[in-house]
Amino acid sequence: MLTREVMLQLFPKSRLFIDDYFPAVQEVTAQRFIDTPRRLAAFLAQVGHESAGFTLLLESLNYSAAGLAATWGSRFAEKNSAGQYITVMEGGRARRVPNSEAQKLHRRPEAIANRVYSDRLGNGTEDSGEGWLYRGRGLIQMTGKHNYRQCSLGLFCDERLIATPHLLEQWRWAVESAGWYWHSRNINVLADGDDFEQVTKAVNGGLNGHAQRVALYQQALGLLGTV
Repeated sequence: MLTREVMLQLFPKSRLFIDDYFPAVQEVTAQRFIDTPRRLAAFLAQVGHESAGFTLLLESLNYSAAGLAATWGSRFAEKNSAGQYITVMEGGRARRVPNSEAQKLHRRPEAIANRVYSDRLGNGTEDSGEGWLYRGRGLIQMTGKHNYRQCSLGLFCDERLIATPHLLEQWRWAVESAGWYWHSRNINVLADGDDFEQVTKAVNGGLNGHAQRVALYQQALGLLGTV
């Protein structure tokens, strides 16, 4: 059973916000049939990771040049003549060397968003500004004009999120949008299986932060009880 105590054990930094989000989480998980320990644990692990433990509802994109190289290596990391990433050792870890584009975009979040999200996810060109306007919001970090439109139709039966995307920064709609996304991708079916990696891919599009998501999932299963 999902309780306030379980939420705070999983996400202790969210204590200041729990009165705002917890009733919506209870309502949405029931509405979207996220109602077994596996489904709940998977949902909480994914949205918890995406929202920095139920504390952030807006993607900042305030990356350093090194952060850009680490996150979007194909765009922002130097490669050698064989097409392999050039790395340096820092603090005992190999890190990719940022290229000139990464240096230009260092700590410029709006420019970064418009670069990395342009001409994809339903967004226009880099100059349109839609990458920044439709950057990640809500518990599950809804991203891109197409997803905002589909979510808006699903929640409101109109396109209000296109004009007012900041609605997803309100706790109610942050949670509702996550529930809609989860249901629209039929992620409950994936959560019922044994391959949590597929759940991460359905939410993230890749496996960014997968180890942290797995750790949260295992902790949530322990608190909720397995089926």
